Amino acid sequence: MNKKKILNDPVYGFITIPNDLVFDIIEHPYFQRLRRIKQLGLTDLVYPGAHHTRFHHAIGATYLMQKTLDTLRSKGVMIFDAEYEAALVAILLHDVGHGPFSHTLEFSLFKGVHHEQISLWIFDRLNKEFGGRLELAKQIFTGKYHRKFLHQLVSSQLDVDRLDYLKRDSFFTGVYEGTIGAERIIKMLNVHNDELVVEEKGIYSIENFVSARRLMYWQVYLHKTSVAAEAMLISLIKRAKKLTQAGKSIPATPALRIFMERDITRQEFLDDPDLLGIFTMMDDTDIWGSIKMWQSHDDPVLSTLSHDLLTRKLFTIKLSNDKFDSSVIDRIQQLIVDQGFNQSESKYFIQRDSISNSAYIPKGGSINIMMKNGEIIDVAQASDLPNIKVMSKIVKKYYLCFPRSLKVPADIFQ
Repeated sequence: MNKKKILNDPVYGFITIPNDLVFDIIEHPYFQRLRRIKQLGLTDLVYPGAHHTRFHHAIGATYLMQKTLDTLRSKGVMIFDAEYEAALVAILLHDVGHGPFSHTLEFSLFKGVHHEQISLWIFDRLNKEFGGRLELAKQIFTGKYHRKFLHQLVSSQLDVDRLDYLKRDSFFTGVYEGTIGAERIIKMLNVHNDELVVEEKGIYSIENFVSARRLMYWQVYLHKTSVAAEAMLISLIKRAKKLTQAGKSIPATPALRIFMERDITRQEFLDDPDLLGIFTMMDDTDIWGSIKMWQSHDDPVLSTLSHDLLTRKLFTIKLSNDKFDSSVIDRIQQLIVDQGFNQSESKYFIQRDSISNSAYIPKGGSINIMMKNGEIIDVAQASDLPNIKVMSKIVKKYYLCFPRSLKVPADIFQ
């Protein structure tokens, strides 16, 4: 069987699957599941074109990794064939642990387990299935391999993951301010002392990259309507879990039901190997299918939230530079009670938290520029790039969500 298939990607054009191992991983049910998990969760409620999936992104990132490794080799960086293949596998599987709606429900379906940890558990299971052929890829993925630049290509402030999702998300949302020159950035990459660097002539491409990332966060990833929709979904899942654990009959797919019946922790994942298999059976369709059934449930909270989310009657959202006063929360909660819900039910219609945007954090692993004289400096320290210094500042905003139907007095937020 010819496994060097060609995929037609809307962002990069034709992509050739490089070898049998990559093909076999793509064909695995754990990876095929990513076709049913949207990259941007509920963002299509704001940008109708944002229907691309984690599958799209993983394939695109693997393509960019291949281009990057070829570029580094052309500059004399020694990359053995085993390292080349392992780096492709590491980036291919970097998001395999995402659950339904990607980041949105990461801490609603279970407690204290990041998708990176689940990715690593799936990595281990696949490594066993493939007879240990993923061991080097796992070392690169976890940063334990001695050649640091290979891990930086998978996870850093300038990795191929970010290069793909910025370019891809910009394309599918139509937010062209987020467009980056991924190909040029790749051409400007090099390795110095086994660490990734950018050649000096690529410095303005990096400035554009950091600026685009900041814009994409405010305009797409943290768009207030998306945040409101995600808040509704989180409330909805919390209510469904609460009712299920109280013994109520809540229809759900078999896999979702397991995670609704229990508050599953990291230790339970470790103690019960079957849980990981059950998790890999879940995707966005489990949630949507269940929500369609819940809209006719006799619980007023569950049915109202389900109906409103399905019909896009989203929460109103207010943003502030300061935390919302408790008196504001109390007044809004009373308005919800006045609509016929009791005190315990009303809390599902109020969501508050914070969002933050940090386009570049030098402390998290800097983007290093290799100057023509051989000096290595942090991109934020480049004398003629004051914008990056400004964008290094973390901007935090607080939000408050509540039903659109509430007639909230205009003076309540003053």
